[in-house]
Amino acid sequence: MESSRGYWEPPPAGDEGSTLLGSLERQRATFRWKCADLDTAGLTTRIGASELTLARLLKHLAYMEDLNFTGALAGADLPPPWAGIDAGGRSAWVFASADDDDPEHLYRWWDEAAERSRRACAEVILREGPQATFESGGTRVSVRRLLVDMIEEYGRHTGHADLLREAVDGRTGEDPPGPRRPFALG
Repeated sequence: MESSRGYWEPPPAGDEGSTLLGSLERQRATFRWKCADLDTAGLTTRIGASELTLARLLKHLAYMEDLNFTGALAGADLPPPWAGIDAGGRSAWVFASADDDDPEHLYRWWDEAAERSRRACAEVILREGPQATFESGGTRVSVRRLLVDMIEEYGRHTGHADLLREAVDGRTGEDPPGPRRPFALG
């Protein structure tokens, strides 16, 4: 992650789509910064009795990006590494296998999943707005609801990542380095 580029955040007075996507982008940037530039030892550090690691969070959030945006929203097949794993045990596999994955793979899976999500979401919002709906698990869901859910998911896990990263090398901070850039669709 290039700190000179900065990071997206919600616009001060933007439309709903830009505000929701800007908030998600800020969460993504903060999470990615908390996980950045670590080797296997850093990514697999645990705190106390918790089984959480940065590796597990990276892989979990990459999977959630693809499951929700690539699969449910865009209607596309899930890409590797998720494609070859039985759906019934995939979530457990994500956590159980992450600590054995190479850091390069973990970073690439998350980066590529987030980019696929950005494209899928922007396409739908630019065409239909955040009120657009799609089928997920037999229920009609709005893009608005999906974005709020993902903002919450990142908020929760960025808090976990904050504690884990501080235990690894002392890195603390609320926002990634670099200038803030207001997000705008289009």
